[in-house]
Amino acid sequence: MTTARTYTGGAGRAGRGGAVRAGARAGFAARGVLYLLVGALAVRVGLTGTGDQADRGGALAQVAAAPFGAVLLWTLGTGLAGMAVWRLSEAVFGAAGPKGNKAHKRAASAGRAVFYAASAFLVLSFAVGERGSGAGSTDRQSRDVTGRLLELPGGRWWAGAIAAGVVAAGLWMAGRAVLRKYRDHLAWGRLTPYQRRFMDVTGVAGGIGRGLVLAALGFSGLKAAMAFDPSEAKGMDDAIRSFAQTPAGPWLLLAVAVGLVLFGFFSFGQAKWREV
Repeated sequence: MTTARTYTGGAGRAGRGGAVRAGARAGFAARGVLYLLVGALAVRVGLTGTGDQADRGGALAQVAAAPFGAVLLWTLGTGLAGMAVWRLSEAVFGAAGPKGNKAHKRAASAGRAVFYAASAFLVLSFAVGERGSGAGSTDRQSRDVTGRLLELPGGRWWAGAIAAGVVAAGLWMAGRAVLRKYRDHLAWGRLTPYQRRFMDVTGVAGGIGRGLVLAALGFSGLKAAMAFDPSEAKGMDDAIRSFAQTPAGPWLLLAVAVGLVLFGFFSFGQAKWREV
């Protein structure tokens, strides 16, 4: 029996050979490792107020310092590259679900392919010694990109529109997590009750945490556009730390950090049970 959790046609499955599907699962696992590390660094920041960088660069520095760090970095980069190839196959052949062949679904997959290709490039660059993708880079990169946008004609409007889109994307991610939309892409009927609870707890809490961080990134971009000051723009590390400046204080930061850790575990679940 065909369900909404299977691919929409033979062309989609034919376009995704075993290697592509294996690459997708490796990519979810690699994403899980990175989110676990970023979340753990964020928890440490929330508990101790240390200067650890809770972003991609900080996570990669942790991996590089581990035994066989170089091998682990290459493994993570290769996994993310596999994710990029799989997303590209979705853009070409259609994604999972009854609407997988819709133009907006293909466009979204193409955008994700570009994102994961860039992420893989940065991780592999770190592996070969390009430490410019290292700790603190997301904060610096956000300020640099915002500064270049503000220099363009109508730059304030461009920067504001992009930032508003990032805020919307973060809230959309959090909303989809609350509505448990991730179930549509899982082999839900084959999961045991325990496995379903695992995916619901990690999927909802993790999706909310991830969405809030993205929304905070976008909100800082809006502030930078309104103030015409690129220094207001934040990367992931500064965005996570900004939660401690809210009325909820460090408790909100810790809640978001735990959400990022849970999203890492959710990604491991996707590596095993997602329909690819």
